[in-house]
Amino acid sequence: MSHAALLVLADGRFPAGGHAHSGGAEAAVRAGRITDATSLEAFCRGRLHTSGVVAACVAAAAALGVDPGELDRAADARTPSPALRVAARRLGRQLTRAARATWPSPELDAVAALFPKGAHQPVVLGLAARAAGLTALDAAYCSLYEGVSGPATAVVRLLGLDPFDATGVLARLADEVDRAAREAVETAERVVTDGAGVLPARSAPLLEIGAEAHAAWPVRLFAS
Repeated sequence: MSHAALLVLADGRFPAGGHAHSGGAEAAVRAGRITDATSLEAFCRGRLHTSGVVAACVAAAAALGVDPGELDRAADARTPSPALRVAARRLGRQLTRAARATWPSPELDAVAALFPKGAHQPVVLGLAARAAGLTALDAAYCSLYEGVSGPATAVVRLLGLDPFDATGVLARLADEVDRAAREAVETAERVVTDGAGVLPARSAPLLEIGAEAHAAWPVRLFAS
C-alpha cells in the first residue's frame, strides 16, 4: 500500500469533477440553513452520519472486491432523489476516466464498459482505491472526507466564509470521520459475506428535497 496514492486520490485537485458539486450546500445556503461556520459544521455533521456513511460503506465494499453491479444497484436504491442519482453517476463517470488514466485496471475498464453513463461515484471510488493498492479503510476515509470537504469548500465561495473557519470545521469533525470510517469497513466486511442488503440506508430528506429544488434553478454556481 502507498500512502502517497491515498493523498493523490483524496486531493481536491484530482480531476474527478468534485469541484463542480457542492454536496447540497448551495441549496442549504439558499434556504438559510447554512449561514456561518457553526451552521456549516452542523450541515457537514448531518451529511457525514447519513448519506456520508452510506457512501463510505459502498466505497469500502467495492475496495474489498464486492461485485460493482450489486453495489451500484444498492446505491441507487438508497438514493431517492433522481437529481442526486444523476449527479452520482456523472461524478462516477468522471472519476472512472481519471482513475483509469492514473491507475490502469481491468476492474475499472470493466465498470466503464458496464456503466457507459457512469456507475455511482462511491462504487468507482472503491475500485479506484483498489486499483491504487489502497485498503477498504482508505476508501472509506476518502469517501467521508470528500463528503464534508466538498460542502466546506463550496461555502467559502457561496458565502465568502473565511477559509480558516471552513478548515476548522473539518478539523473538528476529524474524530467523527475516524469512527465513521471504522464503521464503514466493519459493514463492508459483512457485505462480503452477507450481500449488499446489509448496507445502511440512512436518509437525509432535506438533502434529497434540496437537490430536487436545486436541479430546477435556472442559475446556479454548482451542478449539485
